[in-house]
Amino acid sequence: MDPADERPDLILVVDDDADIARFVEFNLRLHGFEVIHAGDGQEALEVIERQRPDLAVVDLMMPRVDGLELTRRLRANPMTSALPVIMLTAKGMTVDKVHGLSAGADDYLVKPFDTAELVARVSSTLRRNKEFREVSPLTGLPGNSRIRREISDRVRSGVDYAVGYVDIDRFKSVNDRYGFVRGDEFISALARSLHRAVVAIGLPPAFLGHVGGDDFVIVCAPDQVRPLTSRAVVDFETAADKLYDPSDAARGYVELKDRRGNIRRAALVTLSIGVSVSDAGKRLTNPLDAIAVASEMKSVAKSQPGSYVAVDRRRSLS
Repeated sequence: MDPADERPDLILVVDDDADIARFVEFNLRLHGFEVIHAGDGQEALEVIERQRPDLAVVDLMMPRVDGLELTRRLRANPMTSALPVIMLTAKGMTVDKVHGLSAGADDYLVKPFDTAELVARVSSTLRRNKEFREVSPLTGLPGNSRIRREISDRVRSGVDYAVGYVDIDRFKSVNDRYGFVRGDEFISALARSLHRAVVAIGLPPAFLGHVGGDDFVIVCAPDQVRPLTSRAVVDFETAADKLYDPSDAARGYVELKDRRGNIRRAALVTLSIGVSVSDAGKRLTNPLDAIAVASEMKSVAKSQPGSYVAVDRRRSLS
């Protein structure tokens, strides 16, 4: 786990009204956030140079550099362009909200506000920002933190669930034969195949995440595993065949040169899918354990020819 995930989020409060700043700081600290303060936009820019806050709560009206100008400068700087900003605006000033959002603010709070609203806005904005940052630029799918949270949500709700760990067999042969651009097309094809399978199985909704490279994770109900993976395998193999050069697809393998110049054959890509199941027979309450078991089963799947789904059949003795 990234050590950054373990530290409290750091919130920068930018307000020239000391009473409001103290109120905001006290309540955010009470809810587990770290807080730093700047008296106006200019000071905020200097603080951000020294520290990297996770979110800024910014008053609209301030001396020197006001909230609008501060937000514009943050958005114009590549180092701070993704910093989420919540704008504090005067009651009933709709035009202030519009200007704030136009300048690049993520959300706004109308003064006076209560503690619950403050904490809710900060928490939800942080969550949205983290999910946005971790989305894979290649597939548009959520990444590791969101995958762990999905499993945690299912554990808390008490439902039976399964985790499928998916990757492409002999993916390196594709990159070696055609280059990374074509390799990315195979990854995108797998993402589309998995997405179509997730949609096709209907309710309850299954979850699809992208760990990175050619690795994907599915979280679904145990009885959805077989129909989902069967559909995804057929769909992907059909799509992948069309991504090979016609001559390679026709003969069923690609020829690659090793470091010594020898020609070796690599079969066409298939899928290996490892599945862990948490049900009455085996309760997996830690997301990392569920993923680890699925990854272990994926190694079992890789020992089998062709596309293969390996499901953990072990049961808890407790």
